[in-house]
Amino acid sequence: MSTIATGSSSELRLPAPAKLNLFLHVLGRRDDGYHRLQTVFQLLDFGDELLLRARPDGQIRLTPELEGVPARQNLIWRAADALRQATGCDLGADIHLTKRLPMGGGLGGGSSNAATALVGLNRLWRTGLDTGMLARIGRDLGADVPVFIRGDSAWAEGIGDQLTPLELPERWFVVLIPDCHVSTAHIFQHEELTRDTLPITIRAFLGGAGNNDCQPVVEKLHPEVLAARRWLQQYGPSRMTGTGACVFASFDTQAEAESILAQRPANLDGFVARGVNRSPLHCKLASPEQ
Repeated sequence: MSTIATGSSSELRLPAPAKLNLFLHVLGRRDDGYHRLQTVFQLLDFGDELLLRARPDGQIRLTPELEGVPARQNLIWRAADALRQATGCDLGADIHLTKRLPMGGGLGGGSSNAATALVGLNRLWRTGLDTGMLARIGRDLGADVPVFIRGDSAWAEGIGDQLTPLELPERWFVVLIPDCHVSTAHIFQHEELTRDTLPITIRAFLGGAGNNDCQPVVEKLHPEVLAARRWLQQYGPSRMTGTGACVFASFDTQAEAESILAQRPANLDGFVARGVNRSPLHCKLASPEQ
């Protein structure tokens, strides 16, 4: 029978950082319906937060319940249950989510929440899985989950799960949040989505190549995204992340980014965050206090 660690190790408060797709190419569609992609995941120092507490009765309790997402359909709950199934652990957990990232924003919030749950509960429950094993569990939950589990900004291929760590300039980003929810499934099923983009190399990306193949479709369906990107474009090259709806631009300094964010239209929410090469989740777990 599993036992709960005593003292501070029976509770963990961990970040679930956002990501940006610095570009997103759709190379083709596989026989299983998934798409072959190329992208770069840029991790940010901003995101959601999970408070994890072990409990001995095997129950997984998640608070608060998100609107329209029953607890057992939430990726956090599914991640906890998947870890128990994979390890035979009979412990449970109380999990409280502090939600800062929008749903349907292209920032990877749900995937990052799942990754933090897997990594954190693996530590809390002492189930002893290595990063590779956790990434395989995470992949079954979503193609973006492994990048958060491995914890490095990365070049990605396959369905987004074949990762090569990539050192990127740690620039400051203005991220704008249009008032709309974009369905990833709907965008990838859309007949106007380009699916034959030629692959590029990492060197070509670092030289400025790359765009977001999903952006034209999303902007046609959601004019709010187009309006937000055009507003941000006046300050620097702007782009949509993932399948949207959020748009971003990068700047050299925090002061410049915050000044631009402060001028945004009243109908737009947003935030400033720094790009990082190592996930705040892994940095937190590596700190002596953990």
